[in-house]
Amino acid sequence: MDNSRIYAMPFIKVYSLLVNKAIRKGRQKSDVDEIISWLTGYAINDIDGIANSDLTYGDFFQKAPRMNPERFKIKGTICKIRIEEIADPMMKDIRILDKLIDDLAKGKDPLKVLSEH
Repeated sequence: MDNSRIYAMPFIKVYSLLVNKAIRKGRQKSDVDEIISWLTGYAINDIDGIANSDLTYGDFFQKAPRMNPERFKIKGTICKIRIEEIADPMMKDIRILDKLIDDLAKGKDPLKVLSEH
């Protein structure tokens, strides 16, 4: 599967979708930022600046300060795709973020979402 279109998307576009999904489900932007920070090592205070830059989604993950090693404990499906079966490491990280935001949108507390995984 060619993931280049996803990697080339502006980070702000994807970030806006993630935040809007959380807000529609009664969550807050700060919840999304907390999850992103946990996963990537970006400081919460830096995420807005990154979102307002021209960084692509792929570059956002490639330049992440410290991907959380605990992320590999996250299992399950997202968009009918089993996370454990994704071969491309960056796409796996992208789908892990999707899964965490989906769990958040289902009403789980962000700290609980992170501690469950």
